[in-house]
Amino acid sequence: MSGRLWDKGGATDAAMLRYTSRDDWKLDQRLLAYDLVATRAHVRGLRRIGVLSEGELDAMERALAELIRKNDAGELVLTEADEDGHTAIEAALVSMLGDTGKKVHTGRSRNDQVLVAMRLYERDAMDELEALVLAAASALVALARREEKTPLPGYTHLQRAVPSSVGLWAGSFAEGLLDAVIIVRAARALTDRSPLGAAAGYGVNLPLDREGVARELGFSDVAWNPLGSQTSRGIVEATLLAAAWQVMAIVRRLAWDLSLFTTSEFGFVRLPDAFTTGSSIMPQKRNPDVVELMRAACSIVQGALVEVQTLVALPSGYHRDLQLTKSPVLRGLDETLATVRLLPRLVEGLRFDHERMLAAITPECFATDRAVELAASGVPFREAYRRVADEIKGLAQGDAPASLAARVSPGAPGDLRLDLLEARLKSLTASR
Repeated sequence: MSGRLWDKGGATDAAMLRYTSRDDWKLDQRLLAYDLVATRAHVRGLRRIGVLSEGELDAMERALAELIRKNDAGELVLTEADEDGHTAIEAALVSMLGDTGKKVHTGRSRNDQVLVAMRLYERDAMDELEALVLAAASALVALARREEKTPLPGYTHLQRAVPSSVGLWAGSFAEGLLDAVIIVRAARALTDRSPLGAAAGYGVNLPLDREGVARELGFSDVAWNPLGSQTSRGIVEATLLAAAWQVMAIVRRLAWDLSLFTTSEFGFVRLPDAFTTGSSIMPQKRNPDVVELMRAACSIVQGALVEVQTLVALPSGYHRDLQLTKSPVLRGLDETLATVRLLPRLVEGLRFDHERMLAAITPECFATDRAVELAASGVPFREAYRRVADEIKGLAQGDAPASLAARVSPGAPGDLRLDLLEARLKSLTASR
């Protein structure tokens, strides 16, 4: 390493350096690919405004291509001595090119350098998340179609309520995930403006080609106000984590249902064997560990969100506090992506015990049907409600498939409108 980018001479305290750099160098290993391509776009922009000569740019391009190759091959490994990825890149260029390498930081700050790397990473992460959520929604729509008319008890307050269906149950999660795609897309849009050229938040006295650099990096626009760009750090990240939480909140409810429905007390669902583990002491056990961890994963994302939200309680401009947003953002998005990536195969492998679910739809589950039937015949509903309540113990066992077929209010088990859900899924997939 040639030295810290901020080093102006004089002694520094080793403990202070460890405290300020923390694990930034480890986190920047994840971001190094983005930092390198952003650096390449930056030096090309410097050439367009005459800061670099054609020969200097050629040398920079060759050196950066080699660093990108080494990073792709896993050969460019950061160490604690590097402090961060930005320092490592500049040090490598200086080592390879001498004084030419020292020109790489012209017109930029570590502040906009880390911002652009984060935005590029976040943009990719949100694109992947959208694709994964659509795949999970597709698996749930297929399940809803496959088990459209399969009776399943409907619950309120975790008590049997009315006859429902696997189709309605699976479709509810599919619809929730399709709603979440809208939130993910809205959050992703905030990452699609290039912050490079904001420098430390006040611009620089050079006519930087910010638009050209933004185009090269695939951004749709430039985050024009440099102070606004810096102040967005952490706030945008909180929005991304909130979108991830939206997805994970739906996954958590699905996981909760599966953890209940797979117990011997319910016995409605069997998980695919590949998604269960065994007990270390009880030979008979198949444990739903994956489902339980999916249920817990939402808390990790929520914790990351709260961590970022509290860190950004700051005045405008850059503050070193913002360095600490990097870890929760990576952690929260990693947890979301890892969880949603498993969902389609889990859903596709679910097997339902039709007889067990049908047997759980006991006579009292038909009370609401009976009250509505009386109301339809002219009895005021509140009177019908009380009459059926008085007769609960004498209710006869109903016909669950007939109950489902008769529930024809749009979206209900007798008219699930799965064609509309499928059309919405197709439209969202096609518009990616």
